[in-house]
Amino acid sequence: MQFQQLQYFVAVAETRHFTRAADLVHVAQPSLSQQIKALERELGADLFLRARGNITLTDAGEALLPLARRILADADTARHEVQELAQLRSGRIRLGATPSLCTGLLPDVLRAFHDRYPGIRLLIEEGGSHDLVRELARGALDLALVVLPLPTPSPALTTVEVLREDLVVVSSPEAAAPGGGRRTVRISDLEGERLVMFRHGYDLRELTVAACRSAGFEPDFAVEGGEMDAVLGFVRAGLGVAVVPRMVATRSGRGLRVTPLARPGLHRTIALAHRSDVAPPRAAREFQRMLLER
Repeated sequence: MQFQQLQYFVAVAETRHFTRAADLVHVAQPSLSQQIKALERELGADLFLRARGNITLTDAGEALLPLARRILADADTARHEVQELAQLRSGRIRLGATPSLCTGLLPDVLRAFHDRYPGIRLLIEEGGSHDLVRELARGALDLALVVLPLPTPSPALTTVEVLREDLVVVSSPEAAAPGGGRRTVRISDLEGERLVMFRHGYDLRELTVAACRSAGFEPDFAVEGGEMDAVLGFVRAGLGVAVVPRMVATRSGRGLRVTPLARPGLHRTIALAHRSDVAPPRAAREFQRMLLER
């Protein structure tokens, strides 16, 4: 049974005339008649009673008509939805990002994307780079913003560098300024400071602790175990200082003193990752384009 045969059948059933039905579906009348006969042979039953000037449905035709209409309607709906998706009028993006990127980088990019493609649903999952890589690998995400180098390098992932971001020190304005109030501070100036530290598995935790140890001291934690919002809140409350991305400090800087790190400073590289064996959906590819061109 062919889709085209159902179209011809419904046209004849609605017009009760082979010639008018052929005109309706833009085909020659002999071709339409041949396809109807082929459909009848396949089904093993006549669909029309043909009398001169009088075409009526048989019982088999009456039974097929609502089913054929439903199939054609479903096909039209499917065609419409695919066209909408192809034109980025609908669809979804499953995007993973670390909490610091959700706070710093993503809001402006997501707003620009949503303004241009309001019909695309944005599903955001926060997590550490290790967790996001795992979710990408099992197909639960289309894209993920991760910190390089990846905790577990995988040849099954493709990464595209997005930016290299400076880290800064944030502290409470009411507390003594780190480094004696100088315009910049060195990592070594954090020796003796109480640090507000992220939870284990957080990229910024590993980076900060490694930098302190390279400077010859073990960091002293006042509070540890928080996500980005909690860490910033603890710093505002005067519990200690923290090392955070510059974009986060800029966006969330109210109630915080922001002090750059002296050269060479600390940096982190942000990349957009996706599976190498599966092309991201078109909406995800468009988001990637906008992100890289921002």
